[in-house]
Order: sequence, then structure tokens, then C-alpha cells
Amino acid sequence: MKNITLTVLVCLFFFNCAKVKESQEVASEESVKSNEGKHLFLDVHNLEPGKVTFEAVADAHQKDLATQGKYNVSFIKYWVDEEAGKVYCLAESPDSVSLYNTHKEAHGLVPDLVHEVSDGPEAMRRADQTLFLDIHHLGPGKVTAADVAGAHEKDLAVQGKHDVNFINYWVDEKLGVVMCLSDSKDAASIIDTHKEAHGLIPDEVRKVKQGE
Repeated sequence: MKNITLTVLVCLFFFNCAKVKESQEVASEESVKSNEGKHLFLDVHNLEPGKVTFEAVADAHQKDLATQGKYNVSFIKYWVDEEAGKVYCLAESPDSVSLYNTHKEAHGLVPDLVHEVSDGPEAMRRADQTLFLDIHHLGPGKVTAADVAGAHEKDLAVQGKHDVNFINYWVDEKLGVVMCLSDSKDAASIIDTHKEAHGLIPDEVRKVKQGE
């Protein structure tokens, strides 16, 4: 009788393991399917200087997360420049309209610009340093993802000299805009790194806080 009970328990154990594995595989397949046809976007909200706080954006982000499924959008990260009143949101979406509509329904704060972008390899940030988002406006058709990948390698080669840590970058080839995320002790060090690496000085350097 004990042997029969043990056999039953063993069978139930392996059955449950198989069901868990099956559920994980289904979830993985559904995740892949949900990301099919999506593109990467970085949208920009230009609010008035001093008119936005990180806490207010965090609250709006939660509303975006509650609404995003309706439009098949997946918000990834966001950055806030409280002093300048700017918000940058990174998300995956089928198109820019779906992203716009998610913001509109969630809280009504629609972006002023929506960049369709490609990104580079992501590095770890340093917790003890300030985050900066620097922006290069090069002009429509004036830059490619391959160009930026090469420039980024040059940045990485000299960043240590200036105590800068480049984390990632995003390229909008159509509009000719490049955005670089880094941590550093100050904005001047980032500018000096770009200047020494390849000479492409950013048009804007924004001190930001990051949320997810």
C-alpha cells in the first residue's frame, strides 16, 4: 500500500512539473507574440520649466501602465528633467499613434515629439553618479545607426579619462536625432568625452531622474 501511495505521489510530482514547464513555455510564446510587429519609440513631452515633478510623472506612468495593454504598448523606462520641464518615455509600440493614444487616454499629457528609434547595447549605471541625457540634432537623413555605433565605441574608449559611463543611446535616423544616456559627475565631462572621442558635441545635456 505504501509503495502504491509513493508511486502516486511521484507521478503527481512529475505531472505538476510538466504542467509548470508547459505554462512557462506558453507564457514565453505569448510574450514573443505580443512583441511581434512592435517598434521602439522615445517620446518627448515639453512642459514648462518647473511645472513638472518626478513624483507627478511616476503617477502618470502608472496610469500609462494601466492603459497600455489596450493599445498593445509596452512602456520600458522614462526620464524627467524637472528643471526644464521635460519628460522622455521609452516604449515598444505597433506605431506612434498607439503610443500617443495610450498617453491621451491614461492622463491626457500627449507627447510633443515621438521618435522611432534603434538602440545600442546597454551598460550598467553607477548608483553614485547623476544621470544625464544628451541630445544631438544632426538633421534628417544626416546620421545612421551604424554611424552612431561607431561613434559610441569611440566614446567608450575615452570615457574613463573623464569619469563618464555611457549606458545606452537611441537613434532616430529619419529626423537625424541621437540621444545618449550616461552617468557622470557633471554635464561638462560628458561634453568633453564626446569632443575628444569624435567631435560631435551635443546640442542639449539634460540632468534627469529615471523611472521604470
